[in-house]
Amino acid sequence: MDNLILIGMPGSGKSTLGVILARRLGYGYLDTDSFISQREKCTLQKIIDEKGLDKFLEIESSVGSEIVCDRVIIATGGSMVMSKEAMENLKSLGKVIFIDVELKELKRRLSDYSDRGIAMKNGETLEDIYSTRLPYYEKYADITVRYKEGNSLEDTASDIIKQLNSN
Repeated sequence: MDNLILIGMPGSGKSTLGVILARRLGYGYLDTDSFISQREKCTLQKIIDEKGLDKFLEIESSVGSEIVCDRVIIATGGSMVMSKEAMENLKSLGKVIFIDVELKELKRRLSDYSDRGIAMKNGETLEDIYSTRLPYYEKYADITVRYKEGNSLEDTASDIIKQLNSN
């Protein structure tokens, strides 16, 4: 097993799952959103507000396209999946795991997402980005793990490890 790349909607738990999986599997951990914030020396929301959505997506695509690592859990930003170049690079590095969380649950988790740095156009809703991105998540996923109501993130991490071991 090389790297594991976690994709999914904002609020799906990729970052926390990434930390849990890295600890349990003895892997390194990279959160692309945190990496972008550190590199740009500001929050994702500030990048979007000051430089624009297109520039943010360009930065995100560039980061995803340039990653080279081994035995690392990579938690991507929710919009990384929209970059063909980034996803082709990430797929070449390991297994892509789609953390599939129903829209209803995402809405509950993201009651206020105005400052989360979610890549969305003015006037777009969570429903809009969900319906736009879902086909991409499904396209690039090697494994899909569906969130089950009542499951903890530890339970979801166990589900991922079971699926990895059965493939």
